[in-house]
Amino acid sequence: MEEERRKLPFECRSCWHVWEEEYLVRRGDDRHESEVWIREGVQVPPPSQGTICPRCGCQQATTFPDGYLSRHPELIPPAEPPVPDATPLLSPVRRPLY
Repeated sequence: MEEERRKLPFECRSCWHVWEEEYLVRRGDDRHESEVWIREGVQVPPPSQGTICPRCGCQQATTFPDGYLSRHPELIPPAEPPVPDATPLLSPVRRPLY
């Protein structure tokens, strides 16, 4: 039996959230070439169109080819939001003189 770890990237077509899910794929040695997909120790169906988005719950997620996010790291959101700039905003409009 052959085992392979695969990370598949997904994108929600509703909220545009991008994420990855890791699977363990086991291939049997029989002539039927059966595959078993396992995620977090539980057997699951192979990923396909219609995966549920973890952010908004939409069922219209799509997949990318293996390794897609490693070539496009700009799609992966940062773990923490960026720190806001502490510089005060100044209006270019002058205050009225009354």
